[in-house]
Amino acid sequence: MIILGLDPSLSCTGWGVIRTQGSRLTHIANGQVPTDPKAPMSQRLAVLQAALAEVIAAHRPDRAAAEEIFANKNPQSTIKLAQARGAVLAACGAAGLPVSEHAARLVKKAVVGTGGAEKAQVQAMLKILLPGAAITGPDAADALAVAIAAAHLGIGA
Repeated sequence: MIILGLDPSLSCTGWGVIRTQGSRLTHIANGQVPTDPKAPMSQRLAVLQAALAEVIAAHRPDRAAAEEIFANKNPQSTIKLAQARGAVLAACGAAGLPVSEHAARLVKKAVVGTGGAEKAQVQAMLKILLPGAAITGPDAADALAVAIAAAHLGIGA
């Protein structure tokens, strides 16, 4: 099964694709989709949706997994995150891709063993779970962690 992990963000959305065969995980690809902070919101969302549509077309995942929205202290940040998630989920929906959603604490627990893990701990585990994978940045690392969590949780399998 091929799983597309997603870490939606308006500034830079991370994505990661893994293959699962039983309990074995294999890295396929990962990347980040930045948007221009000076561009209009509609253009930024279109960039996210189009880029994710290309990723889906290129890697043909069986399902996707996205990090759930979390409430920021700044309501405007939460709204922007929700809009970015909408664009990302719309790309999945347009491709007929089922999407499971996972809380950040659950992702950390599935990958590291504790929901309070630091980003550095998650990235260290990625090196163990996906040896040799060249990870393009922190948002891509988070997306790979979401895909791994979905695989470990067996959701949609």
